[in-house]
Amino acid sequence: MRKKIIAGNWKMNKDVEESAQLLEELKKQTLAPGVTAIVCPPYTSLTEAVRILKGSSIQLGAQDVSLQDDGAYTGEISIRMLKSAGCSYVIVGHSERRQYFKESDELINAKAKKVLANGLTPIVCVGETLQEREGGITEKIVTTQVKGVMAGIPAEDAAKVIIAYEPVWAIGTGKTASPAQAQEVHKLIRTLLTSLYSATVADEIVVQYGGSVKPDNAKELLSQLDIDGALVGGACLKADSFAAIVNAC
Repeated sequence: MRKKIIAGNWKMNKDVEESAQLLEELKKQTLAPGVTAIVCPPYTSLTEAVRILKGSSIQLGAQDVSLQDDGAYTGEISIRMLKSAGCSYVIVGHSERRQYFKESDELINAKAKKVLANGLTPIVCVGETLQEREGGITEKIVTTQVKGVMAGIPAEDAAKVIIAYEPVWAIGTGKTASPAQAQEVHKLIRTLLTSLYSATVADEIVVQYGGSVKPDNAKELLSQLDIDGALVGGACLKADSFAAIVNAC
């Protein structure tokens, strides 16, 4: 049985002091055993997160990573820096990175390989826009993205990848894919992974849902056969809200 993984993407929210407060509150929450809970605060709060979460079951992730190992790349953060800061997970290819920073499937694929090569787990994002969904090309878009971001990743590494399906039209809009809509695309992804690798490998890969996940819709979404967790946005910025989503598993 695949493990349930809930990751909270804080995005560009919370300074160091605010991060510390949220993490302290989160540590006080009772989280369901057997569910992996991950927080992904801003880079500036990573070392503070390690300090506060020491002894906790909560894992630490980053929101992005550079392809470069070191050198004259102003503003970039290397995988070595993330490892030394205590990260175990890295989000790559979030829809906001695709939209605002023009990240391609090829770049996201290279970042995923960089994360894997350094012993960390990539959370690789895919998903269609509202225009693409209304145009009836969701399957085409998601298939192209999954093939692109997984290209050249061997089966033994593919099983370590977390794929997050995030319908772009449901991020920060208050709209949410219905459980049936979400399951349909998750099943598509699982079927595609079977064709790219094998049924055994596809059955091992965790596929999360991301798109306005909240405590009041989490249980129904997470009960779907192929939905193995969630990549949570705004709802992870309050400790009780994030905990409720974790416990919905």
